[in-house]
Formats: sequence, structure tokens, C-alpha cells
Amino acid sequence: MATANAPITMKEAVTLPSLGINPQFITFTNVTMESDKYICVRETSPQNSIVIVDMNMPMQPLRRPITADSALMNPNSKILALKAQLLGTTQDHLQIFNIEMKAKVKSHQMPEQVVFWKWITLKLLGLVTQTSVYHWSIEGDSEPIKIFERTTNLSNNQIINYRCDPSEKWLVLIGIAPGPPERPQLVKGNMQLFSVDQQRSQALESHAAAFTSLKVAGNENPSTLICFASKTENAGQIVSKLHVIELGAQPGKTSFTKKQADLFFPPDFIDDFPVSMQISHKYSLIYVITKLGLLFVYDLETATALYRNRISPDPIFLTVEASSVGGFYAVNRRGQVLLATVNEATIVPFVSDQLNNLELAVNLAKRGNLPGAENLVVQRFQELFSQAKYKEAAELAAESPQGILRTPDTISKFQSVPVQTGQTPPLLQYFGTLLTRGKLNVLESLELSRLVVNQNKKSLLDDWLAEDKLECSEELGDLAKTVDNDLALKIYIKARATPKVVASFAERREFDKILTYSKQVGYTPDYLFLLQSILRSDPQGAVNFALMMSQMEGGCPVDYNTITDLFLQRNLIREATAFLLDVLKPNLPEHAYLQTKVLEINLVTFPNVADAILANGMFSHYDRPKIAQLCEKAGLFVRALQHYTELPDIKRVIVNTNAIEPQSLVEFFGTLSGEWALECMKDLLLVNLRGNLQIIVQTVKEYSDQLGVDACIKLFEQFKSYEGLYFFLGSYLSSSEDPDIHFKYIEAASKTGQMKEVERVTRESNFYDPEKTKNFLMEANLPDARPLINVCDRFGFVPDLTHYLYSSNMLRYIEGYMQKVNPGNAPLVVGQLLDDECPEDFIKGLILSVRSLLPVEPLVDECEKRNRLQLLTQFLEHLVSEGSQDVHVHNALGKIIIDSNNNPEHFLTTNPYYDSHVVGKYCEKRDPTLAVVAYRRGQCDDELINVTNKNSLFKLQARYVVERMDAELWEKVLNPENEYRRQLIDQVVSTALSESKSPEQVSVTVKAFMTADLPHELIELLEKIVLQDSAFSGNSNLQNLLILTAIRADKSRVMDYINRLDKFDGPAVGEIAVEGELYEEAFSIFRKFNLNVQAVNVLLDNIRSIERAVEFAFRVEEDAVWSQVAKAQLREGLVNDAIESFIHADDATQFLDVIREAEAVSAYHDLVKYLIMVRQKIKEPKVDSELIYSYAKIDRLAEIEDFILTPNSANLQNVGDRLYDEALYEAAKVIFTFISNWSRLASTLVKLRQFQGAVDAARKANSSKTWKEVCFACVDAEEFRLAQICGLNIIVQVDDLEEVSDYYQNRGCFYELISLMESGLGLEQAHMGIFTELGILYARYRPDKLMEHIKLFSTRLNIPKLIRVCDEQQQWEELTFLYIQYGEFDNAATTIMNHSPKAWDHLQFKDVADKVANVELYYKAVCFYLQEHPDLINDLLHVLATKVDHSRVVDIMRKAGSLQLVKPYMVAVQSNNVAAVNEALNEIYVEEEDYERLRESIDMHDNFDQMGLAQKVEKHELLEMRRIAAYIYKKAGRWRQSVALSKKENLYRDAMETCSQSGDRELSEQLLVYFVEQGKKECFASCLFTCYDLIRPDIALELAWMNNMIDFAFPYLLQFIREHTSKVDELVKDKLDAFQEVKSKEKEEKNLVAQQNMYAQLLPLALPAPPVGGLGVGFQPPPPMGMGMPPMPAAYGMPPMGGPKTLTGRYHDSAFCELNSNRCRPTDLISSIRERDLFSLIHGSQ
Repeated sequence: MATANAPITMKEAVTLPSLGINPQFITFTNVTMESDKYICVRETSPQNSIVIVDMNMPMQPLRRPITADSALMNPNSKILALKAQLLGTTQDHLQIFNIEMKAKVKSHQMPEQVVFWKWITLKLLGLVTQTSVYHWSIEGDSEPIKIFERTTNLSNNQIINYRCDPSEKWLVLIGIAPGPPERPQLVKGNMQLFSVDQQRSQALESHAAAFTSLKVAGNENPSTLICFASKTENAGQIVSKLHVIELGAQPGKTSFTKKQADLFFPPDFIDDFPVSMQISHKYSLIYVITKLGLLFVYDLETATALYRNRISPDPIFLTVEASSVGGFYAVNRRGQVLLATVNEATIVPFVSDQLNNLELAVNLAKRGNLPGAENLVVQRFQELFSQAKYKEAAELAAESPQGILRTPDTISKFQSVPVQTGQTPPLLQYFGTLLTRGKLNVLESLELSRLVVNQNKKSLLDDWLAEDKLECSEELGDLAKTVDNDLALKIYIKARATPKVVASFAERREFDKILTYSKQVGYTPDYLFLLQSILRSDPQGAVNFALMMSQMEGGCPVDYNTITDLFLQRNLIREATAFLLDVLKPNLPEHAYLQTKVLEINLVTFPNVADAILANGMFSHYDRPKIAQLCEKAGLFVRALQHYTELPDIKRVIVNTNAIEPQSLVEFFGTLSGEWALECMKDLLLVNLRGNLQIIVQTVKEYSDQLGVDACIKLFEQFKSYEGLYFFLGSYLSSSEDPDIHFKYIEAASKTGQMKEVERVTRESNFYDPEKTKNFLMEANLPDARPLINVCDRFGFVPDLTHYLYSSNMLRYIEGYMQKVNPGNAPLVVGQLLDDECPEDFIKGLILSVRSLLPVEPLVDECEKRNRLQLLTQFLEHLVSEGSQDVHVHNALGKIIIDSNNNPEHFLTTNPYYDSHVVGKYCEKRDPTLAVVAYRRGQCDDELINVTNKNSLFKLQARYVVERMDAELWEKVLNPENEYRRQLIDQVVSTALSESKSPEQVSVTVKAFMTADLPHELIELLEKIVLQDSAFSGNSNLQNLLILTAIRADKSRVMDYINRLDKFDGPAVGEIAVEGELYEEAFSIFRKFNLNVQAVNVLLDNIRSIERAVEFAFRVEEDAVWSQVAKAQLREGLVNDAIESFIHADDATQFLDVIREAEAVSAYHDLVKYLIMVRQKIKEPKVDSELIYSYAKIDRLAEIEDFILTPNSANLQNVGDRLYDEALYEAAKVIFTFISNWSRLASTLVKLRQFQGAVDAARKANSSKTWKEVCFACVDAEEFRLAQICGLNIIVQVDDLEEVSDYYQNRGCFYELISLMESGLGLEQAHMGIFTELGILYARYRPDKLMEHIKLFSTRLNIPKLIRVCDEQQQWEELTFLYIQYGEFDNAATTIMNHSPKAWDHLQFKDVADKVANVELYYKAVCFYLQEHPDLINDLLHVLATKVDHSRVVDIMRKAGSLQLVKPYMVAVQSNNVAAVNEALNEIYVEEEDYERLRESIDMHDNFDQMGLAQKVEKHELLEMRRIAAYIYKKAGRWRQSVALSKKENLYRDAMETCSQSGDRELSEQLLVYFVEQGKKECFASCLFTCYDLIRPDIALELAWMNNMIDFAFPYLLQFIREHTSKVDELVKDKLDAFQEVKSKEKEEKNLVAQQNMYAQLLPLALPAPPVGGLGVGFQPPPPMGMGMPPMPAAYGMPPMGGPKTLTGRYHDSAFCELNSNRCRPTDLISSIRERDLFSLIHGSQ
């Protein structure tokens, strides 16, 4: 059956490999598709990722790096469910993510492994474990809920599907398992059906199942059905069935009758089985899909088989319903995503014609609203109607497919039926049936509504509209309007009857809804008329409506100026202003006129409104000069100033300060340039200096930056206004740093008497010139000295201040300054007073008055400079008596005591408050010992050292340094650069340290000597302390230090100290001795303290004498000593001695080193003894493993067998691998046999060439690697029987097949390999690779078997791989077959054409050529057939007719000179009207002189070179050919050439028809003249008739009269006169009617008197009213508006119509009288009639 006529169409939606998905991941476990929206693919290489394919955008897959064992996309939303097994457990971790929100929804850890899962609803996941089934909702925090236990029939089954019905009351679980042993390839299907309500399960045999619902006649509730397909073996017979059963039948209700049907599998698909079932709810069809790609289609209601076909050459493993199209998606192993849909145009004809099932065809058409059953439905309807079965006829009409019976004829039929008394009218039965079925169409809705309205049952209309049962239309709305306007409006809106909707809103005065609705539907009403209507009743509403119009998209439909004038005509100034203010908010340049207008009308009428508008600053494009003048007239001087641009205007207005708000005036100054502003301010000062000073000051304060401070100062100085200068600078002072400004301000303040301000500025300002200010204040001689005090105090002029005040006799200001202002400057005051020879009593009084506030130190300095320190004695003693602890007080007092020599030592030692550094410095030149006392008290190290060095007081210095115990001080005095170091050391050793009894002092001193690197001096010191009888002789630290110092400085003394001392730290000193390379001394120390291990280490590591170490070990007999000796022996390579020493020490700790060294020298016999000892100490796998290895190395296999039988911790696997790697195969065999490592055992046996045993071991190992190793070894040994046994276990693995094949082929074992592959075909696990590899081998080595092989197993081959091999081996016939099977029809066609002797077959090539994709191959095929099979070329071209470019084909045949050969093809395709085909056929027809066909071709197909053909046949010897040339000229518009040729050939009829069709008057009249000249009177008459519309009457009559042919022209003349007079009569009648209508109209009323308002002269002319038709139906012309519009002149300004004189009368009065009197010619008569006719038409129309 042709694909185009099939009831099911297939197309490829997408291919997964084209999206970058590796084909190896296109499997049942990696690909999921839960709905027709998403495909989810799980990839594991090159990295773990999840690929999500949105079927709406398949070429934009979403790839995310996610690791999971399974992934499911939610059927409807972007929610991803992931499942992953926890490492080391059988538990699964489940997670659900929202991809769009990038958030985790929920997660759960299942206690057992989930073997299958699936979205069963949009919110519910079904989870199947080995024992149970759970449901997990994605909503809330709920955990999976156990639903039921799996039945036993599903044990050891692979679960392939789980479903639930829409009500979630029925569940079905489906699994598959291998078939019986005698036929395992027949897969068995099992199903568990579970009822949620009954909590019961039923086990059934089924491969695929699906739920659906169906409404059964007689039951208002839909029935739940389950459909399932099974394929079982019963008594050796395979039975395939489809079952449809109702679940949970409702008691007392009509139930669905159980249905079943057979599934017919072709013989080639005997082992195929269903894998999926989908239900088309749109068409009520069942789709059963099998693994090998078969599709079965059944009717759901009857289980009737409709269709069967193979839809995929590759196995299908996944399907899902495509609900929107009523089909399904299927995914095959190649990665194709196929979409199967119902062919709506063919399925019903297919069922009725092919299946001959008319009833099913009608039901399908009704259910799916499908075409194809129209005749059957109409015929059945007529039968029912004729039998008076009106109810059944109504139901059939209601359910008719595509509504073919829901027509006016059907309604008329039911209306024509007489109504029986007591019965429902058939028409109402019909409408009732339609209402129960769904929605009525327009005609039905209108007819039913008429019935309802006539019966006054409007409520029914409301109900039906609410239920959406009626199709709304404008007519229905008109009908409803007679009873309810609201109902009519609803209907108009639904029917989109826009004019009627607008009219309804206008009637209801809901004008705002008009705009909203018009925008929604894209309608444009007459907005101007609407606005005028609103203005009459609601001015504010009109404003709102106008604003709404202004906000419409695309701009306001009515000009803003027009709207404004409408408001102004009614004196609605405020409304017009409100409108304009709103619409002019954008402040656009094009609105300048309107901005000026709104300001102008308000300045004239409401100046305050205009002022507010201007203050708002919303306009910037109006006429500013005009507005400025109006503002000045209205008294808005500020606004006038803002708008004037000329200085004289500004000066004129600005002097009106009494009417201008000062702040506004100040702000205005800010808009002027600096120069203009200063000019204006001068005018103001000249006019009224006192009155305008405040404004000027405020102005210059505000705009000093723009005006310039200097200019402002000059302005005030020019008018000598210090007050203005004071106020101006006062505001500017805080922001200015100009010293001159600050000085001028101080000066102005002083002159205006603002002393407080002068005092403040001098106190706070940092910017005035202090020197200048001081001099000014002194010169000003102000009564208040505080400003001067501020300046001098701040800027250091205190002496000047003191001198000025003292000389000015302002002593109280001096006291006040010291006591209140700045007591800290009292020393300077005192110093200046002393310089001014002020009495001491006054000075003492000042000092005592301030007391503790005085800074003592500078005061002392000032007095000390002047040798007046005694002046302060009373002051200082007073401070001390008050308890002062001030260091400066006590320093000064100390200096006085020292100078007076009043027991200074007592003061220096007892006073805790003085500064030792200061006082000591003071004493140095007076008494150095007093300086030492002071420095010792204050620990002034540097000063004390300096004074003692300077005065040779080294004994005092040594005692101080020892007692000080300061490391830094010691470092300083012991510095080699200190020239007094030797004297200090002598005093320390001889005096200071000997006198000390403090251990800390001794310790610090010793450390200092060590730090200073004075070893000899330190030894000298320590010998005196330690070796002589002293308090520190037994100090261990000092003994340690003495020995260590000797080690560093004098090694010869070390042994003596070791022998003499016994309280030093032996281990530590010994280690230091080793570091100092005093090995014998260290050995003596360790031996003295019994540290034998350290002693032997010195012998081994330092002295390096193993012999002395062994001797020492025998002496002490300690295990630790022997261990050290053994380690040293091991390091020296004395392995045997080391092993003996380790055994002697019973030390097993170094077994790793011993093993390594023993193996290095192959000392395995001694190693065995050592390892036996070690095993008694520790249990270590390494020891046991090495012991076995050592046994193997000395060939003691029996000990190995005994050892491994006893408990041990050896790593036998590693030992075995090691033995194998070192070719100790016998020992390895023992190990591998014991641990049952069959793979390694097999490898070992291969090495031992024990092949049979190796095969047995490989069978137990069952590892691909092992099988390959044994197989390859057997091949090398030519043990092909054993090799085949191994090979059969290898080739079932796809990845290993190619390696085996290459190994055989590389060794030339071709036929053995073929035998292996042939044996592999019968394996249960035989895969595509085996079939493909065998095909490759056949192609290379047994080509005679290749074709049979690929035909038998074409579906199980890797065709692309085999194609390459066949191409290499030049197996053209087989290559062609493979290309066809693989769908590469382009390559197949190319191969056939290139190798036609072997590959060509006509029927096959036709089929291939029809499917190729490369267009060029079509033309290659044409050339190929032209060269090799020209007799069949038309057959080929008929196949390719719809695909080739006919012009190109014709061109090819023309070049080959074989056009005649393809004439049948060109005739068949000429309907396409291709120029090349038309010209080629026309050329053939001309050659064949077949003029009938040629004319038919020209008539039907006009796409050809018409002129070329006409010129070609114009001179043909056949008349008919020449006639065709004239015909062509006529068709091409070459009228003259056509007529000339027709006249030449005496074809007068053709010539006349050509002229008539041309519409050319001149040509027609020339032909008429030609007939007259030739005397063809009959032709003359005929031409007048044929060319009646073209020939002018005067020409015709003139020719006839002049050539005596008037009789032949008279019929034409009569016809012309009759037609002309009829037209004139009609025109006269029309114009008379129009005149009467105009006369009957009422004149429009006069213009209304203009509104009396002060803005009347500004109003524009009145606007004309809009036409009535602007709003569509329902509007009446508006009444006169009274806006002053002038009446319209009659007939729009045309003169009144003439009298009622008829045209006929005019003819008699003028034309015919003239004919009788002047004997004019007929041509003159016609001309006269024409002229008067024209005159009559012109004046009559007026």
C-alpha cells in the first residue's frame, strides 16, 4: 500500500545521535520519555551527565553534569527525578529537583533497591522494588507509601512498565522473563492487576497494558477499561491476543462487553512480542507496538483490527502517547524518535473501502470528526428521516463528522415536519439533541433563539449563553436586543460585532468602555462625535474622555487643538485648561501653540491659574515675549521678569519692588548675567538705598559666586554702605578663606559697633591676617581688649599683648588673660613682665593667683633663663604642700636644693617624684657621685655608664651591672668596641660577682659572658665558682656549662672535667660531645652513666668500629644493643651476620628491611629462619607472604602446600601474581588452585601449555579477559576445537568480538573464524556484532554466502560497517541491497548506475530512485537510462515526475536528440505548464503537423515562447498551422499582426474576433474599411455586429452611405439608437429623483450668536459635525448643536436644477428639426445627438 494512502503516517521527529548523544547510551536503562514533552538521556562517558531534550525545541538540548543511575523528567513541568545507589549498599537515594527554580523539591533514601520507577501522574512517582510497589508524592514532606506486594508471577522478571488509571483506583505492573528452556527466545510477559479499593491483586499473562475510559450507551458515567496484549505458547501453538475488559462495572448500569482480538504476527516475526501499548483518546484507537517495530492498530469499542505495518527496522524499546495529535512517539535502538499519527484524510476511506466495514467507518468519522464518510452519513440520515425516526435522525445529524448535516437544509427538513398533537416538535427534538452534544453553530443558534423569543422564554437564552451552547452572531444580538439590551450587548461582544458594541456602549453612556473595547478589538469609532455628545451633558466626563483618547496607543485620534476649541466654544475655560495641562505634560516642541494658548486664555481670565502653571515649569516651548507682556499687564511682575530678555524691559519692571515678593526677586537675579544683575542692583540702590538694601544683601549673599565677591564689595563700598558690607560678608565669611575678606568683615563690624561679632570672628576665624589684624586693633584703640587678646593668644603675640596691656595700664586684662583665657601662656607673660621690669610682688601675686593651672616646666625655664629661679621657691613649696606629684615641680625643687647644698643625698634617695634623668644631668657637673645616685634610682643605664666611664668609677659600674641583671645592658658593656670592657670584667670577677649571693645574678652574668662569646673569661669565672669551694660548687647547671664551654674553647680540659665532676647532665652533655666530635669523651660519658645503647651507637655511628660494638654487645648482653649492632651490620651489607644478630636480639621489628636485603643477595635459606622467628612475634601478611615466596625460591613446594593449609595471614593473591610474574608457574599453580583464582590459574596453565585444564579454569572464571587469553593461546597452539569453545564465550561480548576476529585473521585462520561465527549465530546472546562480523568474513573469504546471509539477517546487521567492507570487496549487488536496507537510497542509486552489469534491476532501481534525496541523482539516472536502457526511460520518468525539474530533463533530452523518445513523459507532465516542456511538445506537434494537439497545447498551457512559435508556423505550408500563428499573435496581444495574417489567409471571422477582443477602435474601423474596399458586404455587416462596442456610429453610417451598403448597416443603427435612448431616459429619471430629494430637505438653522465671554474673539470657526455613518448601525443624525455653524447651501454650492424638460422633447425640438430643415447627413445627426446628449447630462446633473 502506498504510504500516502496508509491510515497511519510515520515521521521522524528527531534523531538522538544528531543531538550529540552517543549511540551506546540509547538503551532502555539510559533513555526515558515520560510524556510527549521531554526525553531524558543518561550518559556515563566521557563524563557523567544528563541530557534533557525538549520536544518543542529538540535541537537545543539541555546538558547537565549529573551522576545518577536513572533520571526521569516530569510529564508536564521541568522537574527532574534522580535515583542513585549508595556505595556499598543496596539502598537507593531518590531526589527531585525543580530545574527552572534551581532548587531541590525533596529527597528520600529507600531501604531497598528500586528496580523500576515511573511518573504515573503529574504529582506521583511509582517506585517498584524487588518485593513491593510504592507511591511517592512530590507535594509536602511525605515519604513513599507502600501500595501493594508484588505477586509471585513477577519474580525474576524485568519490570518494563507500571501504570494507573485516571482515578488512581486501578494499577497494573508489567514484567518480562525468558521463555521456556526449549524456546527461550519467546519472551514471556506477566502482569499484576491491583485494585486499590479492594486491596486485591490478580496475576495475568501479558506483555503490554493500558488503561482508558469509555462512555457506554445507556450509562451516564464513563467506564474504566483495561486493554492488554499477550503472546503465549499453548500446546505448541503460539497464541497472540488483545483483550479489552471493563474494570469495576457499576451495578444496575449498562456495562462494557468484554472484547478480544487476535494479533497476527508474520512468519518472520514469530519470536517478536509486544513491548508497549498506547491508547488514542482522540480517536479511540489502540496502538500495540512490538519489539521488532510492528504496529497493530485496533478500534477500542469493538477491538476490530484496523491496520498492521512495520514502522521501524530497528528494535523499539520505548513509546509514549502523543495526546495532542492522537498518536504516539516511539524510540528505537538507532536513536530515531518516530511520531505516529492518524492520517485523517485516509483512515475512514481505508476502513470503508479496504476493510469494507461501513459501520466502523461511520463511527470513526463521528468520534474523531473525520472526513471520508459523508455519503454514508447523508444516506443514513435520509433513511431515518424517511422512516420518521426523527430522534435517531437528530442524533445522527448532531454527531455527523465535520458537521456535514448541521446545515440550513436539515433545519428546513425538521421545520417541514408537521407537529403531532401531544408530541415534541421534531425541530425541538433536533435542537435538544444538539444542546446535549455540545455547541450550536450560528444558524442553529439563530433559529433556536427565534423560537425561544417568540415564546417569551428569555431565561433559556441566558442559561445557554452561560453554558456556551450558542454561537454568537450579530443577527443573534439584533434578535436579543428586542427583549434585553444587556443580553444583546453580551452577544455583540462575543460575536465581535464591533459597530454594534460601540453603539450599545454609546446608548448606555459608558464612553470609557468604548475606548477599552475598541483597543481590544482594533476598531476605530468616530471619536469627535463621541466627544461632542458627552460635552452636552457632562463637561467633566468629556475632559476624562478626551484624556483617555490622548493616552491611546498611536496617539490621540482627534487633534488637541480641535478638542480645545470644542471646550472653549462652550466657555469651558477650566475644563479646557485641565485637558491641555494633562496632554501637554511631555512638553514637546510641536505643542508650542497649545502651550501659548493655554497660558494666554488663563492670563486673560484667571491670572492665578496662569501663575501656577508657570510656577510649575511644565512648559518651555510657548511664545515667551507674548506671555511676558500679558504677565506684566496682569500684574505678574515676577513672571514678566522671567520672560523678558531685554535689559530695559527688566529695569522697567524690576523697580516695582513693592509688588514683587523679595524672595522671587532674589531668585530672578540668579537668572541674570553678572553684569546685568549688578546694573539692576545699582538701579535699586539709587532708587531706594535703605528700602532695597535688604534685597540687595540677600541677592549678593545668594549669588556671590556668579557676581564675584570683589564686585559685590565694590558695589557696597561705592555707596559707602558698611552695613551692607557687614551683612554680605557675614554670610560669605563661613565659606571663604580669603584673608582680605575676613579682615574687611572685622573692619566693617568694628565700624558698625558690632564688638561681639569682632570678638567672635577674631576668636573663631583661621583665615584673617593676624599681623594686620593685630596692628588694626591696636591702632583702633578699642575699649574692649578681648578681640586683641584673641588674636595675640591664637597667633603667638603674647609678649606683644603683654607689653601693650602693661604699657596701656590694662593690668586687669593681664590678670584676666592669665587666670581665665590661657593660663598656659603664663610663662610668656611672666617672662615679658620680667623683661619690662615689673615689680616681683605683682609677678608673685599673678603666679600664686593661678597656682596649679600654671605649666611648671616652661615657667621654670623662663625663670632659669633669667637666673630668677629663687622667685619660684614659695610657689613650688606651696605646690608640694598641696600634695603635688608633678615631676617638674620636684625637678625644680631638687635643683634649688642641690644649688643650696641642703642635704641633696637625702632628697635624691628619698624623693620618688623627680625625673632622675633631668636631675642627674643637672648633677653631673656639680657632683658625679650624686649623678650616679640619681641615675641608679631611675635605672638610667646609658647615663650611668657614661658618667662612671668618664669618671673611672668602674667598681660602682660593675656592682650596678651585676645587680641590674639586664641582658641588654650586659651586651652593651661587654661590647668589644667598649674601651672600658677589660676594667669592667676585672671588677666583675674580682669584686661584684664574689660579693653576690644571688643565683639569679650569677646566672645572668654567666649568660652575658656566653652571649658576648668570652669563653676563656667564662672558664676563668666558672672555675673560680665551681672548682673552688663556693656556694655554687655543686650546681649542676654550672658544671654542665663548664664542660660545654671547655668543649667549645679548650677541648683538652674536657676529659679532666668529666673525671672530676659528677653532677652534670650525662645524656645531654654526651650528645653535645658527639656533636663536638669528641667521640671517646662521649663514649666515656655514656659508659659512666650506663647508657649502653647510646654508647654502642657512638661506636657504630661515630667511631665506626663494628668489632668494638660486637665486643661491647657481648659484654653488656642487652637486646637493644644487639638490635643496634644488627641494624649496622644490615646497613653494611653483612646480611647473614645481621640476621644472626636480629635472632640474638629476638628483634622482629626490622623484618621489611631484612626481607629486602636478603632478597637482594638471594639469602633465602637464612631468610626462612628469620621469618620463622618473626612469625612467632607478629602476625603480618607480609611475613607469611615472603615466607611462601622464599619457599618457592628454594623449591620447597611441599612446605608451601603445608603452609597454606595451616592458618596464616599471607596475601595469597599477591604471592601468586608475584610467582607468576617471575615464571615460578608450578608454585603459582599451587597458590591459584588453593584460592580458586580461576582466571590466573588459566593463565598459569597456558604458560605450562596445559590447554584443556586452562579451558576448564576459564570456564570457571567466566571472564572475557581469561577467555581471550586461553583462546588466543589455543589458536597459537592450533588447538582450534578448544579455541572455538573459548571463542563462543567471547564473541557474545560486543567489545571483544573485533579483537577475536583480528587475532584469527592476522594468523590466517579465516575458515576457523567463519566456523566460530557461524556457531555463534545460534547462541542465545547472539548480537548484531556477530551477524555483522560474519557478513564481513563472507564478503572477504566466502562471497558466495554473503547475499543469503544479509537477506536472512538484514535487521540484525550493522549495515554501515558491512557497507564499507562490501565496497572494499566490490560486492556491488550486496552493497546495493545493504544501501536500500539502511535507507541510503542515494548511495544505492549511485552504486547501481556505476556498476550496472551486476547491480542493476529495473524494478529495484525505480523504487530506489523514487526515494533518493540528492536531486542530481535524478538527472544522472535519466542519463543512465538514456544510455543503457532507453526503452524504459519513460517508465522511470513517470516515477520521478513529481521530483525532477522538467526543464532540465527536456534540456538533457534535447541535447541528446531524443525528445521524441520522452514524448509520453512530457504529455503527462505538461499540466505543470513548464516552458521547456511546452516548447518541446509544441515543437514535436509542429514536426508531426498535429495542429489539433498543438492548438490544444497552446490553449491549455501558455508558458512558452509565443512569438518564436508564431514566427515558426507563420510560414508553414499547412493553413491550420498558419491560422495557429494568427491565434498566437492574438493571445499575445499582437492584434495587428494577427488581423493582418488572418486577412492574408482570408480568415475573416478570426480577424473580426481578434478586433473585438483587442478593444482597439482604430483597428476595428480599419478592418471595416478593408471589407468595404474588398466589397465584402456580408463581412461588413458581420463586423458591425462583432465589433459593435468599438466602431463609431458616424464612421459606420458614413461608410455604408458612401458605398451603398446602408441596408447592411441598418440593423446596427437601430440597435445603437435603441440602446442610447434607454440610457438617457434612465439618467433623466435619476436626476429628477435626486432633485426632488434635495428640495425636500430642511434648511439647516442659522449660526448661534457667539458666546458672550471675554475670550470670544479667540474662538475658532465652528467645526462641522461628523458623518452619521462613523459609528455604524444604530445611530441617528445628531440634532443641531447650536454652535454657530452656518447652514449648508443647497446641492453643496451648485446652481439650482433646470426645468423638468425631458430629453425626448429636446431631441424633437432641436436635433430632428435640424435634420429636416438642413438635410444633414446621418453622421451629422449622430454628432448632433451626441452634443446635445452631453449638454443635457451636464445640466441635468445640476
